[in-house]
Amino acid sequence: MRKAVKSMYKKVGVVLLAVILTAGSLTGCSGSKSAVDDTTANGSETGNKGNGKAEEITMWGSWSGDQVGQLENQLKTYNESQNKYHVTYAVQDGMEQKLLTAIVSNQAPDVVLWDRFNTSVYAPKGAFTQLDDMVTKDGVDLTKFYEPAVDELTYDNKLYGIPLTVDTRILFYNKKMFQEAGVDPASIIDWESLRQAAIKLTKRDGNKLVQAGFSLKDVGLFNNWIQQAGGKMIDDSVNPAKTAFNSQSGLEVLKYWNQLLNEDKVYDLGFEDGFGGDGFKAGKVAITFNGPWTLQSYKEAGIDFGVIGQPAGPSGGKSAMMGGFGLIIPNKAKNPEGAWDFIKWWTTQPANGVEFAKISGNLPANKDAAADPYFMEDEVLKVFSDTMLYASIRSKVPGYSDVEGLALIPQLQKYVAGETSAEEALKNAQSQGDGILADAVNK
Repeated sequence: MRKAVKSMYKKVGVVLLAVILTAGSLTGCSGSKSAVDDTTANGSETGNKGNGKAEEITMWGSWSGDQVGQLENQLKTYNESQNKYHVTYAVQDGMEQKLLTAIVSNQAPDVVLWDRFNTSVYAPKGAFTQLDDMVTKDGVDLTKFYEPAVDELTYDNKLYGIPLTVDTRILFYNKKMFQEAGVDPASIIDWESLRQAAIKLTKRDGNKLVQAGFSLKDVGLFNNWIQQAGGKMIDDSVNPAKTAFNSQSGLEVLKYWNQLLNEDKVYDLGFEDGFGGDGFKAGKVAITFNGPWTLQSYKEAGIDFGVIGQPAGPSGGKSAMMGGFGLIIPNKAKNPEGAWDFIKWWTTQPANGVEFAKISGNLPANKDAAADPYFMEDEVLKVFSDTMLYASIRSKVPGYSDVEGLALIPQLQKYVAGETSAEEALKNAQSQGDGILADAVNK
């Protein structure tokens, strides 16, 4: 979930982008920097065009730690596959804001590893290069990518990036706990069967929770639950858009949570705090929602786990929220041609997406890559890939992230803590959320 602080950054970003629009004609600049260099400088003024050396392409992103090595391995493969361009990766904390500053100061990178969810915030302010002409000229088939991922990189019918990775959450379960409790993972197909399994998997010593049947730590997953209940977060059929979560479907979600927490007592709020925030990894939670980014961590922790697809809601519908990253070319990038060559190599050649998945565990947004035996023959990765077939993205209406982070989530936290009723929580969030959406239209 995007936290409230993200909304603050976005508001600062709007101001910076306004500066961009009034700054006149800007000239981008790129160069080679260390992958761990957290600066906005890019060095070289002219690159290496015409001198027989590879032209330097700088790639920015927020991925850090072990992910830097994963990216560098992929870049090494590209760099060795041809001799015209050489790509280096530079980590940027607070990358979105640094990108805006870099554009203003003529220091824009050539390509950016971009959280697709932020596209609708920055695209209308002129931060990106449109890719439609490049796609048409080179015959890039956008139907080869998951449609929601392409949609998330599109604003006002213009394309600003190519999808690279996709992710979602599914149910992880502890195989040993299931065996001990006599629970068949195949029996979990909907909310009620999930509830019954969680009850059987819960262990208490008196009033003290020893083993949680199901993790309910993240109220930010409400957006997924309400779609399973047949509802939606936003009504964008009106202008300005309105919140839609204060509904019978929204109440069904909160009623279900209350049943699990306060009637069945399969979880206690704060239970996972003593286990680094992840009770499943600590072997204290039997079932949890999580994504592919945790696979390696759980393996290294020695957890014998399996996965289950999204449970169907009361009406039988399945839902999942799709996230992930794309590759964009910033406005005023110095070498858009080199950036585009690199983007095509990584995203349109399925083998390259598969190889990066093997390196990093990230699922490719290219559907041909996702259909590779590497995914289809793996009992865990196949479930993730199958889930992508019905996953959808979050709303792109202006102000949506603030509706979640500032209006809805705080009210949901009060509800699960017993500080307010379900009706009041949704009503208060609706009132504040509708105000946020109205204000966003006027900015």
